Amino acid sequence: MIANKEILLTELVFKFSRSGGAGGQHVNKVSSKVLLQWDVAGSTVFSEDQKAILFHALSNRINKDGVLQLESDNDRSQLKNKEIAIQRFLTIVDTALIPVKARKKTRIPYSKVVDRLDRKKRQSELKKSRSKKFDD
Repeated sequence: MIANKEILLTELVFKFSRSGGAGGQHVNKVSSKVLLQWDVAGSTVFSEDQKAILFHALSNRINKDGVLQLESDNDRSQLKNKEIAIQRFLTIVDTALIPVKARKKTRIPYSKVVDRLDRKKRQSELKKSRSKKFDD
């Protein structure tokens, strides 16, 4: 969980532009597309260890300048697009900071291996008993 959401939200930079696609006259005159930018390295909310985790987990979303960028042009309203972008941003950062559990190696119990081999042997015997035997 993010401790200081208010401080984190003040670090965000928003840029607005015109959305593409169909929409007629309205889309040509309103800048409803939102580009959210956040400087990961310059953030004061997270420790250096957390920043390293974020850089690793979000490496495909962070550009070479160390800025995380998210776009939102789902809605016609600039305000709703901004809210959608902020919500996506908080979700992405929250999930990136969840520690990955180490996989525990397990073995198949010996009794299960024996059961499987017995089933195979019984099936083999069943199929052998169905075949016609030719004695000379």
